Amino acid sequence: MSAPYIDTASAASARRATWRSVDVFLRALRRLPLLVWLSVAAIVLTSWASIAPATLVRYSPLDTDLLNTLAPFSTQHWLGTDEIGRDLYTRLVYGARESFLIGILAMVIAIALAAPLGFLASLSNPIGRAAADRFIEVMLSFPTLLVALLFVTILGQSPFNVAVAVGIGAAPGYARLVRGQTLLVRGSAYVEAAIALGHSRGRILWQHVIPNAIRPLIPVTGLGIGKAIVWSSSLSYLGLGVKPPSSEWGALLAAGKAQLLEAPSLIVVPGTAVVLVALSFSTLFSYVQARAEGAKT
Repeated sequence: MSAPYIDTASAASARRATWRSVDVFLRALRRLPLLVWLSVAAIVLTSWASIAPATLVRYSPLDTDLLNTLAPFSTQHWLGTDEIGRDLYTRLVYGARESFLIGILAMVIAIALAAPLGFLASLSNPIGRAAADRFIEVMLSFPTLLVALLFVTILGQSPFNVAVAVGIGAAPGYARLVRGQTLLVRGSAYVEAAIALGHSRGRILWQHVIPNAIRPLIPVTGLGIGKAIVWSSSLSYLGLGVKPPSSEWGALLAAGKAQLLEAPSLIVVPGTAVVLVALSFSTLFSYVQARAEGAKT
């Protein structure tokens, strides 16, 4: 008769442990600042619009209504219509996918370029380090948007090319971060201890240097996604980004320039979306970074 009793007691103990974990998690959620909650909500909503935009709208982003052009906000068209009667709310929702994916892809490209360049500037021979350092410094002397403008002009106007251009423009800044962190890790006590223990150079590199040098890029990633969305929208606004009839947010800004005085909402609405999403990423990941640094101390 003891085995069933032991099993029942173990199950009850497991249930209590589970409920304690849930309670701790819920208490942690309640302690989150309101601004962080709003940031999470904005990111979740943007992600939803990127994955399943049709569930949030009633129209197609290309449907036109020439009898209802430049309409104001109404129950039929929540954010009004553009110059050929397309529903602005619908186009904003469908444009979230391209803007969101461009931001993520640009950040991935930036990190993929920055990590090897940063390691080259800190771990290679003196000639390689000097060459990589000078290259990073030269690239950092140009504004990110100017570098992106150059590469999008060379590569052409498409969502992928815009992401590549923005990623290339952002890479030098992250390469400098990787370089500095790698030099810091190289002189750390645990690396010196691994050398004293006779660990191979490759083992030290892969087990200690690279993981600890890459770690600071994790919280920076969210900040970079927000910046990349702003930069890609800026390219489209300047006429060098995603081309119409795309509903990418920068393309919406560019299309609304001609009706700025007659229908300012065509600029205000997508501009507000770009700013809110960028601020949401920055706020959330800044909070995560601050909590991580607080936990270390």
